[in-house]
Amino acid sequence: MEDTLKDFWATRPRRPRRGRKVAGVAAAIGDRYRIDPVIVRVAFAVSAFFGGAGVALYLLGWLFFAEEGDEASAGEALLGKGRSSVSTHLAVVLAIALIPAVSWFLDRDFTGFVGAAAALGLLFLLHRNRGHLGPVRTYEPTATDNHPQPARRPATGEQQAGVDQSDQPRQPPAWDPLGAAPFAWDLPEPGHAQQDDEPEPSPKRKSRVGALTLVAMLVACVATAVFGLSWADGGARPMIGVLLAVLGAGMVLGALRGGGRGLIWLAVPLAALGIATTALPDQARFNGFGEIHTRPTSLEQVQSEYRKSVGEVNVDLTGLPADGEVTTSVGADVGTVVVTVPRTADVRVSCTTGVGDVACLGSQESGPGAAVRDQTDLGDDGEGGLKINLTAAVSGPGSVEVRRG
Repeated sequence: MEDTLKDFWATRPRRPRRGRKVAGVAAAIGDRYRIDPVIVRVAFAVSAFFGGAGVALYLLGWLFFAEEGDEASAGEALLGKGRSSVSTHLAVVLAIALIPAVSWFLDRDFTGFVGAAAALGLLFLLHRNRGHLGPVRTYEPTATDNHPQPARRPATGEQQAGVDQSDQPRQPPAWDPLGAAPFAWDLPEPGHAQQDDEPEPSPKRKSRVGALTLVAMLVACVATAVFGLSWADGGARPMIGVLLAVLGAGMVLGALRGGGRGLIWLAVPLAALGIATTALPDQARFNGFGEIHTRPTSLEQVQSEYRKSVGEVNVDLTGLPADGEVTTSVGADVGTVVVTVPRTADVRVSCTTGVGDVACLGSQESGPGAAVRDQTDLGDDGEGGLKINLTAAVSGPGSVEVRRG
């Protein structure tokens, strides 16, 4: 491991000046180990959301991966170990930004450490198995290069043999016996032009990774349905999860063996669909737009649920009799929920909202995930009389209010 780490530092990737999206860290890793940089960018994004480690790792790469043509990286330049094209001010800003970035994933739960360990472990294995490969990108020397090499004329056969031509008499070639063109005496004899000994590169074979991945996704669909994870049993989520897993494996294989780049256009909408289905509740359904205003006067008239997808739901329970017990749920996906209960009723209530305000029988909360759960209020006359079990909720943005009438 020590030898691998030393070799990685000595031959660490260089950030390219072209083809990069932000600072070129992902492009540098992809170029150094000859894999698709899209896979590296996806890995950074996943580790950023999975505990926040991706942000800190990207900043470290920005600081300690030198640009093409630079003598040293920005971090090394700050320590006086060479010059870098990254300005000192930007390098200082990056170093300062590392402090909250590292603190962010250290202060979170164990997922931050898992994300950091997984990313560093994958980079270690990548260098262990593909560290012998050099970068495929070439670049022209720039003004920042310290030792530009001057162009040299190729040596003639006599010069390569160690013969100094400065003191040798020059003879005209056979095709010019009169010596009428002394300026062309260095030209080779006709018919003896050097030919390129390098064979022509064979045409690159088209990768089959994309086709094989699509076949594997079809097989995964069938296997998922056979083993019980069907649309009817678990909705779209299990199927989408399995397809994304197969698609991700195909993209990684394509990055290592070449090909499969077009799979990204299938992965993006499929991932968006997976996020959408995960965000929806298990029994999500459309309940329409508009308003509900109701005032039941008997226990039988109280429905088990009052709900709208978007709108206002106002339920007045002050007309109910003084004795008995009712259980109801009042909610909306986006909008306002207002429930009015009698002053003397014994109420057990839970109020929640995705983002917004909650005012629940004197208790107030606001912000994302505002909630007042399992609160019991016995009313003005204490325990006894009408009992109401109530759930009031807005799953998205909106407000919830439960009050005495």
